[in-house]
Amino acid sequence: MQAEAAIDPQQVAPHVASRRERLATHAHQWHLLPVLQTIRGWFRRDLRVLAYHRVRAIDARFSFDPGLVSASPAAFRGQMQLLRDRFHPVSCREVVAALEGGPALPRDAVLVTFDDGYDDNHGVAFPILRELGVPATFFVATGHIDSGLPYAYDWLAHLVVGATGDRLRLPALDLDIPLPAGLEARRALVAPLLDRLKFLDDDGQQAVIDGLEREAGRPRTQGHADCRPMSWDQLREMRAAGMEIGGHGVHHRMLAKLPDDALCAEVEGCQARLTAELGAPAIAVSYPVGGPDAFDARVVEAVRAAGFRVGFTYLSGTNPWPAGDRYRLLRTAVERGIGEAWFRGILAVPEVFAHPSVVRAYPA
Repeated sequence: MQAEAAIDPQQVAPHVASRRERLATHAHQWHLLPVLQTIRGWFRRDLRVLAYHRVRAIDARFSFDPGLVSASPAAFRGQMQLLRDRFHPVSCREVVAALEGGPALPRDAVLVTFDDGYDDNHGVAFPILRELGVPATFFVATGHIDSGLPYAYDWLAHLVVGATGDRLRLPALDLDIPLPAGLEARRALVAPLLDRLKFLDDDGQQAVIDGLEREAGRPRTQGHADCRPMSWDQLREMRAAGMEIGGHGVHHRMLAKLPDDALCAEVEGCQARLTAELGAPAIAVSYPVGGPDAFDARVVEAVRAAGFRVGFTYLSGTNPWPAGDRYRLLRTAVERGIGEAWFRGILAVPEVFAHPSVVRAYPA
């Protein structure tokens, strides 16, 4: 029997402030966050790493996964201004140098990172970063760059949001549910649907997406202006302006699930393409998906052998300095619902205000 209760398309909960958000708001109103930040700095020295995906506005026409939009342009500008004024933004190259015996990182060091290589990284985030003098690292899946096409999982979200039928039937996922009429209700289906995909292997995941494409008569090859990757020319421009470009595999595959030959092809192929296109090997890699099942000792060794000098997970936390394991660095995901006060709290005292580690199937 196919499941209908596990994903309820009619339940779209309004935003309810979490305990962390409420606490951060009060601390901000009482002007406590700078004090807490200073006190924390007396006892703890670490590297904070922020993880973004997309920076763009969401309007009524946006038919892709809103969960991948980390911030609006205005919110992102405010976040980077805070970073510049109250913390010490550092580059990935500075992080690697400090790990290898170079100059120590400053107190309250923060590294900004982006995953997946969406073109709004260049069109929206990059101009803000350049204007404010904040360095960032952009992790890209090399097989996706310059394709002009959305990732397969992005297209799945697009097909679900824009479906014309009254039911969503995906036998491979044991799923048969009514499709709600409202845009927000359909958007709410995307995250749990992608979570279900993680239990299938690569072939199974692709079969689900291919089947939905055929049913809708809308192949991914038609592309969409709201969901495109960057180009190599854009990446070269960003690198010339001081941004770092890192690896995220060739096809954004979950590396720990791959056999040895496919793992090497993903990691070594990614490094080779980055070197050929950008003129130098990449120093950093971000593991696709990035959760506890996305990388292991075998993946770390492949990354090290390919010449990457540091690796980032999508697990939540900060990195005590000097870092104990440079290939398992933690990050803090930035999400669209994080307001100014909460963002300040997350940076000032992440142990209190940041999310615990929650990893979805596909976004990283």
